[in-house]
Amino acid sequence: MIEHSSTADGMAVKAILFDLDNTLIETSRAGEVALKKTSEFLKTTLGLDDSTVCTICDKFKQKLFHESFDCSAGQTIDDVRAHHWEESIKETVGNCSTPSLPAQCYNMWKSSRLELLTLSPQVCNLLKQLRSRYKLLLLTNGVAQTQREKVATAGCEEFFDAIVIAGEHKEQKPFPSIFRLCFSMLEVEALDCVMVGDSLDTDIQGGLNAGVRATVWINSAGGGASEKPDYTITTVLELPDILAQLQ
Repeated sequence: MIEHSSTADGMAVKAILFDLDNTLIETSRAGEVALKKTSEFLKTTLGLDDSTVCTICDKFKQKLFHESFDCSAGQTIDDVRAHHWEESIKETVGNCSTPSLPAQCYNMWKSSRLELLTLSPQVCNLLKQLRSRYKLLLLTNGVAQTQREKVATAGCEEFFDAIVIAGEHKEQKPFPSIFRLCFSMLEVEALDCVMVGDSLDTDIQGGLNAGVRATVWINSAGGGASEKPDYTITTVLELPDILAQLQ
């Protein structure tokens, strides 16, 4: 279903900026599947009941959600996330008798999640179709290592004219500076571009801050409507219908 708020009149669209997570790949679903697989491993390894394992996994999810990573602190993101598992286990059942268990949990969660972070055939076809008419750029927030691994695993490189990992720069979405970098790389102006993403706070607000031609919100959960984006769709596969209205 497509919902339209309003958009500025102007020249034809020349470029499309895409978010990655939960826009082109199903990161949230992959994370849940990986967490379930890790929980089964924990149950078998520690002999815990479902409720206790669920508590450990919920604690990990919360630590992941509130994560603050500083690459200058001398740790990698892998170190930090393995520590999330260590803390989650310790806070729930006390000290772990197997020192390597947190790292095993993290490696299983990470590898299981990455396996599922693929571009579907439908999304691949969409990107090929769009690239024949528009310049395409992938703009993703997050820790550089993590996002680079996702980009490589999903095989994104062949579908885009440029890929920008905002975590490698001073400011990420929704700051205008990261968008200006994208415009410069594509040799376009803000009003030549459409921003597509699932986050109202980073993708849509960022597009508005940068003054793009139109913003397209992927509301895959089908939750409440928002007046912030110019257009709302439930899947990126509906994007061609929006672009047809902008020509």
